Amino acid sequence: MNYVEERKPHAVLIPYPAQGHLNPLLKLAKLLHLRGFHITFVHTEYNYKRLLKSRGANALDGLPDFRFETIPDGLPPLDDADVPQHIPSLSDSVRKNFLQPFCNLIRRLSHSATEGLIPPVTCLVSDGCMPFAIQAAQQLGLPNVICWPASVCSFLSVMNFPTLVEKGLTPLKDESYLTNGYLDSKVDWIPGMKNFRLKDIPDFIRTTDLNDVMLQFFIEVANRVQRNSTILFNSFDGLEDDVLNALSSMYPSLYPIGPFPLLLNQSPQNHLLSLHSNLWKEDTGCLDWLESKECRSVVYVNFGSITVMSAEQLLEFAWGLANSKKPFLWIIRPDLVIGGSVILSSEFVNETRDRSLIASWCPQEEVLNHCSIGVFLTHCGWNSTIESICGGVPMLCWPFFADQPTNCRYICNEWEIGIEVDSNAKREEVEKLVNELMVGEKGNKMRKKAMEFKKKAVEVTSPRGSSYINLDKAIKEVLLRKH
Repeated sequence: MNYVEERKPHAVLIPYPAQGHLNPLLKLAKLLHLRGFHITFVHTEYNYKRLLKSRGANALDGLPDFRFETIPDGLPPLDDADVPQHIPSLSDSVRKNFLQPFCNLIRRLSHSATEGLIPPVTCLVSDGCMPFAIQAAQQLGLPNVICWPASVCSFLSVMNFPTLVEKGLTPLKDESYLTNGYLDSKVDWIPGMKNFRLKDIPDFIRTTDLNDVMLQFFIEVANRVQRNSTILFNSFDGLEDDVLNALSSMYPSLYPIGPFPLLLNQSPQNHLLSLHSNLWKEDTGCLDWLESKECRSVVYVNFGSITVMSAEQLLEFAWGLANSKKPFLWIIRPDLVIGGSVILSSEFVNETRDRSLIASWCPQEEVLNHCSIGVFLTHCGWNSTIESICGGVPMLCWPFFADQPTNCRYICNEWEIGIEVDSNAKREEVEKLVNELMVGEKGNKMRKKAMEFKKKAVEVTSPRGSSYINLDKAIKEVLLRKH
């Protein structure tokens, strides 16, 4: 290894081990690599095996200066190694079992560095939902940057979880509080979050148990973040300004550097194109199918990597789509239906055969950027939200859990680029809203607004834009700072 390579800064990135976190963290890793960093990207052993299965054995060979490592997740092995893990169990294990193996990995990397095999580790970049990494950085004397892979608003909400407990707003008194209107209570004391209700806060507060695993997990996340922490967001100026302004008075070192997909498009990255993070095998045939469709004629339906629903709910969505008479591309994971396999009647299949395509997974960014997509029926995960904005596509929102209600609130009320579907959506409502967004006046207005946000997103990620400049500042001011 020559002297120049030895002097390369070396960033270790660790995402929370779920699909919605892997995607943005890998994009950030690519952005740092393109700016001269040696990268070590840390997967759990379980997810690494899934990636090898979905992408093929060579997919993660990486490059000499972009390496993948693994640590155990501390959970019992699953019989079926191709499903998402139970999030509460995984989060509990993150709190209890990840610190030691992660520190051991960094020490092993340091040992390799002394032998001249790789550059010494110079900084950590940790997912905001991996709070132990902040502790590891302190123990190892390394600078740590937090990447919050969701919205700025969800971060501000989570930072207020300890206060929500102090104020007695969570845990709920009993189960009836989920349905008796209590969740409509206004939350008007968090600066930057106007007209918010309890139901718009990430849904981990909807528990009756103070010791609920997810509530305690996010209280720990909130308590670990220091006032002087540096935080990177996959968001951008002009999208969540009120929240960013309120947050920056509490945390002076904030950098909105999104949308990551557009920022990555600014750089030639042919040598990185083979590095992917999808845990399911993608069906790229859907892109050929979209080619045969007219501009803005297709409804794209994808509820993400974790959402599950009842067989009855699936049928309501299916017949709502069928009755709308619009062509649709529907991503149906094998585990989408709770406790059973996905069964769509032959009647539905016959009715929609000529205008539908059902796939188990797809390259979503390419789909949302395809001219044929008119509307996105989504669970409102942040990656899906930001990718929809990058494509200028309005959304039909069916939030399922976590920060999705928060994102839905913004999509429908603040940005006015989407409409919420009732949580117990019926086929008539699905049909009506699909048509409203595809061909109605409301849909036209929302499409125009979505295109305005897309234009803004393109501007901020261009070389003179704020996100582009913010990334360079974060690198110079924090990641390259001598500790």
